Amino acid sequence: MIKIGIVDDHAIVRTGLRQFLGEHVDLKVVGEANNGREALELARAGEVEVLLMDLSMPEHGGVDALQAIKARFPDLAILILSAFPEAQYATTLLRHGASGYLNKECAPEEIVNAIRTVARGRRYISPAVAELLADGAAGDTERAPHENLSERELQVFLRLAKGETVGGIAEAMFLSVKTVSTYRTRVMEKLNLASNSDLTYYALKSGLIQ
Repeated sequence: MIKIGIVDDHAIVRTGLRQFLGEHVDLKVVGEANNGREALELARAGEVEVLLMDLSMPEHGGVDALQAIKARFPDLAILILSAFPEAQYATTLLRHGASGYLNKECAPEEIVNAIRTVARGRRYISPAVAELLADGAAGDTERAPHENLSERELQVFLRLAKGETVGGIAEAMFLSVKTVSTYRTRVMEKLNLASNSDLTYYALKSGLIQ
């Protein structure tokens, strides 16, 4: 029996995953967490063998949580399940100790296969991520400008690119308007862009939004 912890800030996602995983006799969800801080507590409890964790969460985000948990529990398997494209974060997170990376658009059975793989102490590499790793090994290491954004900068960038307002982003991410405005300024500088329409065009061109 593989004991699983689900980390996602959306209750409906956690409920759906718990119900789906519960249909498999070798899987058991033993805990849930709403954010990175709670994920660390879940890991500290010692019951979980695999953490299935979102990347974008309030308080401590997935990247911060991954680093904190792996520093304390290096043998715990952490499988990232995120809405962000593999091209943005997969290889970086694998370097930081993630056992695997799945996009939320993947087939449900792929999540099950990934959990079983990382529970055996192996890494789960999807075909898309394998191609990214192969490109890097071949010397194709030129980074796109958006790959230099921090986790929070990327979140703000993608929300702006989708047409959300600074005020709306601040409310959704539990940040002040001033903080979001600061992130927006940093994004504009790092990407060498001048307006929100430029952000949207860049994101569309880079395949970060549809």
